[in-house]
Amino acid sequence: MSYPLEPDREQMAGLGQAAVEFVANFIGNLESAPANGLRAGESLDDLMMDAPQDSPSDFDVLLKTFGEAAGNAVETAGPRYAAYIPGGGLFTSALADFLARGVNRYTGLSGLAPGLVAMEESVIRWACDQFRLPAAAGGLVTSGGSLSTLAALVAARHHHLGEDFADGTLYITAHTHHCVAKAARIAGFPGARVRIVPVTDDLRLDVAAAARMISADRALGLRPFFLVASAGTTDTGTVDPITEIAQVTARENLWLHVDGAYGGFFQFTERGRAALAGIDRADSIVVDPHKSLFLPYGTGILLVRDTGLLRGAYFGEGHGHYQQDAAGGQVLPDYSALGPELTREFRGLRLWLPLHLHGVGAFRDALDEKLDLAAHAYADLAADARLQLPWKPDLSTVVFGLAGGDDDANRRFLDRINASGKAFLSSTRIRGRIVLRLCILSHRIHHGHLEQVLDVIHAAAREVPDLSRAAETCGAGGRRLG
Repeated sequence: MSYPLEPDREQMAGLGQAAVEFVANFIGNLESAPANGLRAGESLDDLMMDAPQDSPSDFDVLLKTFGEAAGNAVETAGPRYAAYIPGGGLFTSALADFLARGVNRYTGLSGLAPGLVAMEESVIRWACDQFRLPAAAGGLVTSGGSLSTLAALVAARHHHLGEDFADGTLYITAHTHHCVAKAARIAGFPGARVRIVPVTDDLRLDVAAAARMISADRALGLRPFFLVASAGTTDTGTVDPITEIAQVTARENLWLHVDGAYGGFFQFTERGRAALAGIDRADSIVVDPHKSLFLPYGTGILLVRDTGLLRGAYFGEGHGHYQQDAAGGQVLPDYSALGPELTREFRGLRLWLPLHLHGVGAFRDALDEKLDLAAHAYADLAADARLQLPWKPDLSTVVFGLAGGDDDANRRFLDRINASGKAFLSSTRIRGRIVLRLCILSHRIHHGHLEQVLDVIHAAAREVPDLSRAAETCGAGGRRLG
């Protein structure tokens, strides 16, 4: 008897081969693909919106429809995408996901798949070593920085405030990723309990101001408990003074959380370690391998200084009785006891396979290359009198705008750049003014690609003659923005 949901070996091989051919062709064509494949004003194909039918459909037709849908998008996987924070997506990590989904093992409880949990745990422990965390450190692989941040905040709340936490206060800056404020809201803290610490002229958390705010809150009878330092803000890539912040959190008994979702893995490099000095003093660190390890979207890591604090927050009354035969022992953790997820996919292979297959050195070299490219982009753009660059990059994000340009001019400037099809950048708002961002992080962008992007930027700047006089008065690399 034939069971439609159970294809035979030959059928599986054929489907898999067609899928791999599709991905190989897709990646092979990225070099010549436009940076923006969005087709403005085009309605979605009927087939993309159709509900599934009772009878089966042809796989080749469905694959073709998927290809058309995937093509109608900003080319986030391409070598000239430098908007937001690029996530190029390693083929070998995608292949690892195929393998992991194929065997479909449950890894929330280590007793059910100890070998796979051991593989995932080896990556967690390796990451702890990279950040020089103590032996008690550990963590888990999550779906991204948002869930990692929520998991850390809840653990800090449980540890510092207990069950009655209405008087707890936490501290961020205007440039802290908005997932922290979102996590605070989900964790039960009103907006009034999220303090916004001022930043210095170079956009770093003002440590002295934070200390004053903490003291003032204590005087009001509140309980400060959580402070966030950014290891590379999303806006500008700026790194907060983590060592000085750690001194305040240690003195005041606050949980120090470092948001390294974007910049954390630059720790691999000599320059990155210098920029991130003090990160080893964090109580929790969020890093996103789908950013600075180039993995596909949906991969985050939470590291904590003491794994027991995660277990204390999430284990609660322990496993359900139905799980009593599946819990792990002392060697391997039960990840379902360390975070909010009970059912979770096996995410470890998407990290384990590329790191072992390519070697850590390949990732280190790629990150060093991105730092080199960012330094080159900064010098190149600063030499254009039409542009102003307010801050030198700490990592791989270069912020710039038209010299003398207002928000409307900078919007038009960005539109010109992106309309070229040869580059895709994004903008942000700093101190009330719009600035453009060039974030160099895709593993596929190299010197030749960056030169093409820079040529597009310069050409777009030349199309704004009405600002030429303001540009001359500002000078090369002017700093008047904001």
